Amino acid sequence: MTKEPAPINNIIRSRRSIFPRDFTGARVEDQVVRQMLENANWAPSHKLTEPWRFIVYTGEGLRRLAELQAACYESRTRADGTFSEDKYIKLLKKPLESSHIIVVAMKRDPHKRLPEVEELGAVFCAIQNMHLTATAYGIGGYLSTGGITYFEEAKQLFGLDQEDRLIGFFHIGTPAQWPDGHRGPFESKFKWIDK
Repeated sequence: MTKEPAPINNIIRSRRSIFPRDFTGARVEDQVVRQMLENANWAPSHKLTEPWRFIVYTGEGLRRLAELQAACYESRTRADGTFSEDKYIKLLKKPLESSHIIVVAMKRDPHKRLPEVEELGAVFCAIQNMHLTATAYGIGGYLSTGGITYFEEAKQLFGLDQEDRLIGFFHIGTPAQWPDGHRGPFESKFKWIDK
């Protein structure tokens, strides 16, 4: 195997969260999304539980997702008195700004051989693989954990069981421009002990 670190270093440092408001509206090719999912499938997974699950919405499916989210939000928040018309309308409109949205979930190992945090970690590694693949193709994306993500009743919308987790919604689109990145120096975030 030939090892060339420069391309992956550049991709990692170029990765950005790019939001739907910054998408052009151009549709991303399905093959790119499939490649993102294939690369996600190669994330590290202790005991090979491979807990990541994805549902892709595109085309008219985005409208269906918007309606599902909005109805779930309305049902939950009207019951507890926190309903907001603005949030409801946002849930109906925001998904339509993306080319594709990938619902990301963690399917818990039925044998519970691992602590949940390890399976969550594997799913977040899979998300990073998707995000880096999108970056390599010049595709924008970000993981949204707002809306109905943490509503217990949202799980059933996506075929999840009680012990599973809805992680979020990965929005994909063609960016109008690539934003600059900002990070503090890495030296301030580690210790190196060699004695």
